[in-house]
Amino acid sequence: MTDTTCVTLGLAPSFGFGDRIGLATPGHVEAMKRSGAGIEPIYPQQSIREMTRTSRNPEGVMRDAIEGMKQAGWARKTGADADHLKTPQDVDITAAAGFTFFTIDPSDNVDEHADGYDEVTLRDKFAAVREQIDWFDKYLGKEVTLSTDTSVELDEEACMRCAVKYGPAINHAMQLADHIRSVHEASGRDHEIELSVDETEQPTTLAEHYIIADQCVSRGMKLVSLAPRFIGNFEKGVDYKGDVAALEVSLNDHAAIAEMLGPYKLSLHSGSDKISMYPALARATKGRFHVKTAGTSYLEALRVVARHDEPLLRRIVEFGRSRYDTDKATYHVAATLDNTFPGSELGDPVQLEQKYLERWKDVAAGKGFTEGGRQILHCTFGSVLTHDEFGPAVRSVLEAHPDTYTEVLADHFSRHLEALREGM
Repeated sequence: MTDTTCVTLGLAPSFGFGDRIGLATPGHVEAMKRSGAGIEPIYPQQSIREMTRTSRNPEGVMRDAIEGMKQAGWARKTGADADHLKTPQDVDITAAAGFTFFTIDPSDNVDEHADGYDEVTLRDKFAAVREQIDWFDKYLGKEVTLSTDTSVELDEEACMRCAVKYGPAINHAMQLADHIRSVHEASGRDHEIELSVDETEQPTTLAEHYIIADQCVSRGMKLVSLAPRFIGNFEKGVDYKGDVAALEVSLNDHAAIAEMLGPYKLSLHSGSDKISMYPALARATKGRFHVKTAGTSYLEALRVVARHDEPLLRRIVEFGRSRYDTDKATYHVAATLDNTFPGSELGDPVQLEQKYLERWKDVAAGKGFTEGGRQILHCTFGSVLTHDEFGPAVRSVLEAHPDTYTEVLADHFSRHLEALREGM
């Protein structure tokens, strides 16, 4: 299935709206109409992992988004993001559905422990991957000047650590990029690629960013954006945790590399609700950014449930708490069952919504991490949506109250878009 409204967006600032249920696009469109001037949208967006957890497929994701665009009267272009692709099969099924923006996720080939290796271990690990790395000598001893205040020293340790941490991942990403190119050459359609290297505990160093991007660009990847792991904390469902001023300094350096080697956009993954750092991202990149959101639209769907079927939300909260310790395994979150309120302790419907769906901290609350309920609901979306009772029930509430869903999404995402535009 293809649609001519789904196109490549190039270097324009862009914002991705994930939709895990298939009913959110009218609200996304309304937010763009209100607050998205100067930013291009990506309405069809879902990762293979999310499709698996919600029992959806690429054709359905594309169909629901395009239908929602038509319902909401969106006649302008949109990108279409096939997110977190890991295999040629992932590429084939999403390309056939008409996706145009392909996010490569090489995380299975990243050595997560590389930052902590001592010199002996690092050299042993490097020896094990050396035959796969044909670029080591190209960068060894090089110095890259980014500004009067910042230069990147590609000394032996930096190059070895990058080779161990990312060497096989770069090769995997290039293999997948070559497959994406061949698929689109055969079809005659355009494409663009985003590379995600953000799913690591430690931030991406400037040396790592430089080597990864230079390898991708020099080897022919059609790289339109790159998602490093930035400094600070990017937990699901809550605002940025860290020093925004320090982050902006770091963003300036990463943006300088993107300008030097591309240009390409800097991409923010886990971008939902990180409103406090959006102006810094937009300033540092001079508007050359991509922001990706997903779970926050599901949480706003549960806000609709809270307002129209409070007993259902209470049952979802308790079910989510029962699933949380299992479902959170692939997420970076701080919430625990102990630092959040059981739904049974929240008798007031307004209080229930505040403790489980608001993204703002409540300093008067009796427990320390008051955004934790939101994280519990975020992480358990797959269990809820594939549940024989809860999944259909949530969908039924949204279908019965489309205006409420559109309005809460428009309000929520207008805040995101306005914060980005503040820095443009």
